[in-house]
Order: sequence, then structure tokens, then C-alpha cells
Amino acid sequence: MSSIKNIELPDIGDFDEVEVIEILVSVGDTIAADDSIITLESDKASMEIPSPSAGTVTQININIGDKIKQGDSLISLESTQESEESTTEAEESSEPAAETSTKIVPVVVPDIGDFDEVEVIEILVSVGDELNEEDSIITLESDKASMEIPTPIAGTVNSINISLGDKLNLGDLILEMQSSGTTQAEAVTQEAPSAPAPTKPAVAAPAAKANISETVSNVPAGDSHASPSIRKLARELGVDLSKVSGTGQKGRVLDTDLKGYVKQIVTSGGTGSAIPKVPVIDFSKFGETELQPLSRINKLSGKHLSACWLNIPHVTQFDEVNIDQMETFRQEQKAKGVKLTPLVFIMKAVIQALKQHSRFNSALDESGENLIIKKYFNLGIAMDTPNGLVVPVIRDVDQKSLSDLATELAETSAKARDGKLKPGDMQGAGFTISSLGGIGGTQFTPIVNAPEVAILGVSRSQTKPIWDGKNFVPTLMLPLALSYDHRVIDGAQGGRFMADLNSILQDIREILL
Repeated sequence: MSSIKNIELPDIGDFDEVEVIEILVSVGDTIAADDSIITLESDKASMEIPSPSAGTVTQININIGDKIKQGDSLISLESTQESEESTTEAEESSEPAAETSTKIVPVVVPDIGDFDEVEVIEILVSVGDELNEEDSIITLESDKASMEIPTPIAGTVNSINISLGDKLNLGDLILEMQSSGTTQAEAVTQEAPSAPAPTKPAVAAPAAKANISETVSNVPAGDSHASPSIRKLARELGVDLSKVSGTGQKGRVLDTDLKGYVKQIVTSGGTGSAIPKVPVIDFSKFGETELQPLSRINKLSGKHLSACWLNIPHVTQFDEVNIDQMETFRQEQKAKGVKLTPLVFIMKAVIQALKQHSRFNSALDESGENLIIKKYFNLGIAMDTPNGLVVPVIRDVDQKSLSDLATELAETSAKARDGKLKPGDMQGAGFTISSLGGIGGTQFTPIVNAPEVAILGVSRSQTKPIWDGKNFVPTLMLPLALSYDHRVIDGAQGGRFMADLNSILQDIREILL
């Protein structure tokens, strides 16, 4: 026996008059319970609404563009008596379970630092798996690091609420655990409400669970970060968000970025980017080729560096400094069993120069009309890893000795190679050093790592004949390249910074004081 059911919008949290942006079913479709039927979009998130029952769609009661709220009719569904009975049995069978000591506990994304929309690149568990407390459940990857998220409790995986490729925020539901313990379960349940207002809607009933996706993509968006309202505007304007450089936190595309992009197209008289594209060539016509995908770090760092290069008016000044005295001292310490790399001396010298030239340890504010001078001295150190370039931050360099810095650099370098850097390990730099001394080369032009305003490139030292006024003397010379944002720093300021840095590096006493 069949019956017609009216499927209504369930409780989706603190939302009302949410717009219908997509209808995922048609009249005559046969759907299963929990199949998505429509997609809604608020100013904060987009969400798919599932059907609580199985059956055949007989009528669709809403249209694209409608604003709907809890209780509004979505579709009419013809379901069989068997489905109704199985639903009733499921509801009845769930009652005794609720009376036992077994609890279903939600596991959400914990605080992982100043990151949002972090991508799920690996799901390490399956439904039914028995887990111990602190077992890893998923791996997330930002533009700077990957991280494993552990479960805060022991138990059995009851359901997995995310998929590979999803972008997660603090407080998002990862999975549900079936735990027989009460103390730990209650603790996790109490912690969950302390998260910020959920981006996934509250669950009104098991059959009415709404899954939220931050990436509605009628227009391709690539890896762009943008709010649903910006994505909606991009769809209306026909703009591919992957071509828009975001100036917000973590490269998020803001309203001003999107409008500026459209304005640029209009004023340039074109239909695409004002920068001409390189030609597309089929290289296989000339010989054998192999397609090798870039790592995610390569893609994201490449996009960031492209934005830095296009938005910052770069100036690079080159110089060489006599480091004979520094190298003599370093070899003396090595003979005593103290291993110090040239980089730690350069770091200490840079900090002394930054104290004398505060503009180099600053950032432009959002308006571009004010400087934010940083009173702390944290250095980003560019490091090469098997997955690409990363820039961990060494904090409070001014308060650490050469030996302390040498130890911390070695530990940080090992973590970077093993992919174990945490998001917080790569935040808070005021100035960056990129050293190719261990690899080779005479000079290079480093790209300023925005929102910083300067970066120092270090190449391999060489012994050269230097004229001392009477004779040519073999001298160990270190090539330096200082790139800076010309909106903040002019050539005279850059020259003075480099001159003072050279003076500090030449006289070991300046570094040791």
C-alpha cells in the first residue's frame, strides 16, 4: 500500500528565508532516504537538504529563487507502506538504545590555529572501526601544512559526516562516535557548544540531517576561498573565481576583489584577465611527454607568490659582504664541538638591522594608507621539502643565543621535511630569509612574502681576490639580495638597511653583543 508524504524543510539552525539555489530531483525520480533533494544558500553557507524517506517524487512545491523557512513544503513523495513500517521500526528500535549507557558523541574540528576552510585530504577511519583516544581520524591540509586530527574519546565510529575534498572550519562535524563511557562522552558533548556558531545546521531528527558544502560551483572556482554570497555574485556575473586574486585572510576573495576584477575587464575592453595568457601547446607533437601533477603546496604557494609579484612593486638590491671574521669564529666553535651554521649569524644580524630600520619589520594595513610596525622580531625561514617550499617561523630571535637558534633550526627543518609542521608554526613572521647557500648560485631575486614588505636572499659564499689598497687579498664574500615593497621602502632606505646589515656581519662583535 502506498501513501503520499509531504516533505517539509526541517530545522536547519538559526536561518530563515533561505534561498533555493538548486533543485536536485525531478517528478518521477525514485529516491532513497537521505538522498539530497534541494540546495539552499544563506549569506554564510550553502547546504543540501536530504529526504527523510524513500519513495517516488510526485510533485515539486518550490522553485529556484524561492525564499523558504522551516516547515515549508518542498516536495510530495509517494512512499510504500513497507517504507513507513521500516521507518517506524527504526524509530522504535532507537528508543531502547537511548536508554542504555551507550552514547552517540559528535567529534568536531578542534581549534587548529588561524585557519579556515582547510581541505580534507585523507580519511583514516571507516564506519565500525574501534578507536582509542587520540587515534588519528582525518588529515587536513592548508596552504602551508598538513595535520592529522585525533579523536578525543575512545569508541566505535558510528557515522562519517565528511568526504575527501571537503573544506572544514572550527566546530564542523567530522564523525559520530558510539561511546559506552559517560565521563568522556559528557565532556566532549559539553565542549561542542563552545565552538563558534556552527556552519553546519543543527540536526532536528536523524532523517532530517542537512549536509553543508562551502563550495557551490556552477562557475568553476578552483581552490578559491570565498563566502557563499560572493560565489553567488560571481555566478550572476559569470566570473570564474579561480581567476580572481583574493586579498582577504588566507587569500579569501572579498567583495572588493570581485568588483575590482570585473572593473578591470570592463576598462581593458576584454572578456578575460588583462594579463595575456601564454599559448596552449600540445608538446607531445615534438616527442614523448609525461604529465606530473603539482603538489598541493606547489599549487597554493604558486598562486600566493603570483599574487605577491603582481601586487607588490618589487625592488631588489644586491651586495656582497666580507665574512672572514664570522667564518673564523664559526670554525673555532666547531673545533670545540659547537656547530653553528652561517644562517644563525645572518638571523641575528638581520634582527639588529630591523631594530635600526623598523619599516622593514612592518605591514601595510587594509586601506594601504597606514603602516603596522611590529614590535616583535620573528623571522620566516624558507625551507625546501620533498613536497615544496614552506616557510616556518622562528619566534623571538632577538631573545635567543646562536646555539639556541642552531638547535631550533635543526628541529624545525626536520619537522618540515617530515611534513609535521603545524599551522601555528608558519604564522607571525615580520621578515623572511631565503638561503640558497647550501645549494649554490651567485645571486637571485627573492619574491616578497606578503603581507611582509621585505625579504633577504642569501647565496653561496665564495673566496674572491679583494683589493685592500695595496694588494689583492683572498676574502670570503657572501652575496646578498634584498627585495622590498617600493610602496613602503624607497631606494635610499633599502641602501641604508643593506649597508648596516653588511657592517654587522663583517664585525663578529656586533652579532655577539
